[in-house]
Amino acid sequence: MTSPVVALVGTLDTKGDEYAYLRDRIREAGASTLLIDAGVLGRPGVTPDITRQAVAEAAGRRVADLAAAGDRAVALGVMGHGVGEILAELVESGRCSGVLAAGGSGGTSLAVRAFSRLPFGLPKMIVSTQVASAGGALAGGSDVLLMSSVADVAGLNRLTRRVLSNAAAAIAGAVRAAPVPAGDRSLAFASMLGLTTRGVTAARARLQEAGYEVVTFHATGEGGRTMERLIGPMSVSAMLDLTTVEIADEVVGGTKPAGGDRLRTAGRLGVPQVVSTGGTDMVRFGPRESVPEHFGDRVFHVHNELVTLMRTSPEECIEIGRVIGARLAKAMGPAVLMLPLRGSSGIAGEGGPFHDPAADMALAEGLRESLAGSDAEIVRLDTDINHPAFSQAAAARLLAISDRNDRAEGQ
Repeated sequence: MTSPVVALVGTLDTKGDEYAYLRDRIREAGASTLLIDAGVLGRPGVTPDITRQAVAEAAGRRVADLAAAGDRAVALGVMGHGVGEILAELVESGRCSGVLAAGGSGGTSLAVRAFSRLPFGLPKMIVSTQVASAGGALAGGSDVLLMSSVADVAGLNRLTRRVLSNAAAAIAGAVRAAPVPAGDRSLAFASMLGLTTRGVTAARARLQEAGYEVVTFHATGEGGRTMERLIGPMSVSAMLDLTTVEIADEVVGGTKPAGGDRLRTAGRLGVPQVVSTGGTDMVRFGPRESVPEHFGDRVFHVHNELVTLMRTSPEECIEIGRVIGARLAKAMGPAVLMLPLRGSSGIAGEGGPFHDPAADMALAEGLRESLAGSDAEIVRLDTDINHPAFSQAAAARLLAISDRNDRAEGQ
């Protein structure tokens, strides 16, 4: 049986010893290696399997030109692009089972750029001195495993040997693990927040009873970006997008927006979707003292010591409704907007700290304006978003439009 192959990506002019050590440890753990040189200046300290010349050419450039220009940032960008091209081809042809890189800020940025091309599920690992920075750059759909190098990746010693040995064992174990079966059930994505959990969980259970596999994303900005990014690659069949709080953060200026693709991908791909207003009664900030001063006279709720919630105003809600409706109106597939008339979160119902009928009416007006004349349907329910009747109605409507869509595509 052919052993799985780990592609090792590094600047071998400065980290030859470290990559030779990684290569040997991975081989000892039962996997093969493919060493890719992404350096530009000095001679490689270990013989690569794929040369820097090949990497630069994959990006349409020449190593000699990059070295002569003397611009490190440009060189890293070019070589990262070239490595990405090479890795994508290796993975597509079945000649690469996983990837690993180790380095400081330069090597990390190169690896982040290259690994972003690779599919979800392929084992990817970066040992870095810049874990926090790399995590921010990778946010939104990446499953790269980041491991702190603790010390600089500069020479072999009792500390770096331990860290690199652990990394080698981890990536070797990942590529040798049995593949996870995808299953044969239709896949649905759902969005959820702590304050919409009860309602989304009940609706999810109904979809699962109907035969769907449901993946739930936490609507924290990163969660929404991840969800949007994976709808196409994972061939999602239905969207239970009941929690659109990230749109509120986008419109008002909270700390957890999901970016301009939020609430667009499913519509563009024609995926049936049931959307609601979960969390649009709030905008999220960090600790209470971090809230911008110009919001000082608003209604706040301290969710926990790390998260402060601010009630959205009627003026903000009408704009949030317009944005949600405008994006949903462009859907190429069946779309339903479920509007809970008694509150869009666990704290917005009657008696709750965010209960505000005027703001709720403004949200509904914004939705009505932007959905007028579109094919999207608005369903109003006299419940809050977490009520069992709302959950069951949302799930039933999604099952119905998905069934109609499947029949139409089968004709």
